[in-house]
Amino acid sequence: MRELIVLALAGGLVAAQQPKPKRGERPQRDELERIEETIPKFTAPVTNILVPVKVFGADKNFLTGVRGDQFHLFDNGKEQRIHVDESLIPISMVIAIQCNSEVDAILPKVGRIGNMIAPLLLGDRGEAAVIAFDSRIRTMRDFTSDPDGIAEAVKRIHSGSLSSRLVDAVDTAERMLRARPADRQKIVLLIGETRDEGSVNRGPETLDYVQANNVTVYLVTMSRVLGKLTAPPPQPAVNPLPPAMTPMPSNVPATPTTLMQTYGTDGARAEFVPLLTEIFKDVKSLLRAPAADMFTVGTGGSKFDFYRGKGLEEAIQQMGAELHLQYMLSYSPNNQAERGWHDIKVEVSGHGDARVRTRPGYWMPSEVR
Repeated sequence: MRELIVLALAGGLVAAQQPKPKRGERPQRDELERIEETIPKFTAPVTNILVPVKVFGADKNFLTGVRGDQFHLFDNGKEQRIHVDESLIPISMVIAIQCNSEVDAILPKVGRIGNMIAPLLLGDRGEAAVIAFDSRIRTMRDFTSDPDGIAEAVKRIHSGSLSSRLVDAVDTAERMLRARPADRQKIVLLIGETRDEGSVNRGPETLDYVQANNVTVYLVTMSRVLGKLTAPPPQPAVNPLPPAMTPMPSNVPATPTTLMQTYGTDGARAEFVPLLTEIFKDVKSLLRAPAADMFTVGTGGSKFDFYRGKGLEEAIQQMGAELHLQYMLSYSPNNQAERGWHDIKVEVSGHGDARVRTRPGYWMPSEVR
């Protein structure tokens, strides 16, 4: 018995002395432990690159009818031999919905778009999973082709804590998609704000994995301004001091009215203060890319703003049009020995001033997880 106790204590000591994850390693959290067991580990760099391409004409509308031989793709300046899929590739999608307390009033509107996902986005052979994120990452529904199952999972999402782990949600979605068959188009649909609050993973590293696994991220953004307008007003703090004992600016009498005007206490209802703060933050955020924008731009996806009642439905319709009108190019790079960043450029010949939007590139790692 003594030997067993000694062995147990020794085992606990060894476990406690295990090294912490190195910088850049992604720790296991929440749903990730279960997902990680089903994912094949990479032992070689990715050799098949998928490049979704949207082509616009001079009128800024989608340009259809572009032949495969009219596309020219350059990887780090070297033209590649590409394959252009003529038929729609089946879609695997993870729908990641923000559900922290700040978007509580918006979630009922989100719940109404669940029955639009399958017909407008997935098509006949598509499938989707649903996750919700605040301070936790919860799988509401694993991959299914059942439209009712998808709609029901979206409706079941309710608000929770203050955090919004957007980067961790994308990380979870990428791991889920990596376990799907390689011949599917892999998409993350983010419905939430653009910024991250509380994630363990770092955005640039998660973006590397998303790009390496040919995942495209689309965003339907809940405006933080809209969240502030629809959120219940905070309860005012009760000032236990009488007006005469409250410090005021010089030459301003301490009356209930001036006190309310100065401090926004009960009776002055200064809900505009957090609203102006959010507007100021949104302006400042233009100087640095928010997490969600980094994922959409970095994968060739799109962002759709949601400000009003039917804006969410319209965003889903626009996203469906993009998915079904884009061209899917694929290639095996003839310069795989070049490690680091690979720049992708796509040109279209024979269509005048055609404009192309696609993913900017990907990282060719020297080692992969």
